[in-house]
Amino acid sequence: MNRAWPPARILVAPQAFKGSLAAADVAAAIAAGLRAGWPWLTPPAITCLPLADGGEGTVQALVAAHESPGTITTIEVAGPLPGQRVRADLGWLPGAVPTAVVEMAQAAGLPLVPPDQRDPTLTTTAGVGDLIRAALDWGAGRILVGLGGSATNDGGAGLAHALGARLLEAQGRDLPPGGLALADLARIDLTGLDPRLAQTTIIGLTDVTNPLCGPLGASAVYGPQKGATPAQVGHLDAALAHFAAIIQRDLGRAVAEIPGAGAAGGLGAGLLAFTGATLHPGAEVVLDALACDARLAEADLVITGEGRLDDQSAFGKLTGTLAARAKAQGVPLLCVVGGLASGYESAYDLGITAVIVAADGPRPLADAMTHAATLIRDAVARAVRLWTLG
Repeated sequence: MNRAWPPARILVAPQAFKGSLAAADVAAAIAAGLRAGWPWLTPPAITCLPLADGGEGTVQALVAAHESPGTITTIEVAGPLPGQRVRADLGWLPGAVPTAVVEMAQAAGLPLVPPDQRDPTLTTTAGVGDLIRAALDWGAGRILVGLGGSATNDGGAGLAHALGARLLEAQGRDLPPGGLALADLARIDLTGLDPRLAQTTIIGLTDVTNPLCGPLGASAVYGPQKGATPAQVGHLDAALAHFAAIIQRDLGRAVAEIPGAGAAGGLGAGLLAFTGATLHPGAEVVLDALACDARLAEADLVITGEGRLDDQSAFGKLTGTLAARAKAQGVPLLCVVGGLASGYESAYDLGITAVIVAADGPRPLADAMTHAATLIRDAVARAVRLWTLG
């Protein structure tokens, strides 16, 4: 179809700026910038569609996309730090197969751990197991688990324990929480594993394709951003490799090399091993649920956004996936970002038409995050005014 210009129909479809703004708030800031830069726009011209790819905002996005009324309930679960308790959302989608949606980021996410306490040798995914158990209590026949934004590197060991599995040392004691303890794993006992898991379809929504171990694995790639030192990265990687070997020996499941097994500090592997889950690209699942292709077909312009654009954005991430779909339909796409990192140019090949950085000049990161909505609004206003010149 021919695209109108100036655009009469604009799709605003960003994801959250982690630790700063939820996707809905980013969308509102972009819409405000559009109205400031193009004051002739009428309200019906802008459609806001907050997105997620398995990380922050996945529950809200999928509940909002459901045809029949879905619900969100907040429950208390274990947090990422031993002894910590946090509040996390559990989404419910009624239907022929009642479906629950949970985010590991809400139970074991990096923002839940103060910067001076970040230590992936100790953090746990037990809260994700608590969410799954609550979904089973509600009668879910299908559970979608968003994998993204984790503070953990325990391979899903905490989740397994919360669901009734026992991970035992040679002396028969249960392992303590954390990824480093996996080095002492002697055997796995599934006697107490929740039997309802066998009758439940569980799908992990991933935004990465990393294997569990090695130079592209969970520890090496993502451990440092969770607080791991170089020495700890090596120990954590070895512990996960040992974990995978015991899983294959005791459970007969080879999980180490499956794409996405390294997602969320190895939680992808834990879901595969202990719940019989399958892993799917979260961006694809969410975009399909939101009928994104049909919305793109009606749009003259798409504006998306994320906290940082880098060389990973093209590989299964939401921005790259949305850009590829927009390109396939011939829709120009503007991406507003908090910052750029090495290799971000690869996203142009997928379909991003232009990138605008929200920052208006040098300022501390904490200050930029505090004023993110204003910075995004002003950046979009500047961008669309420049676009008018073209």
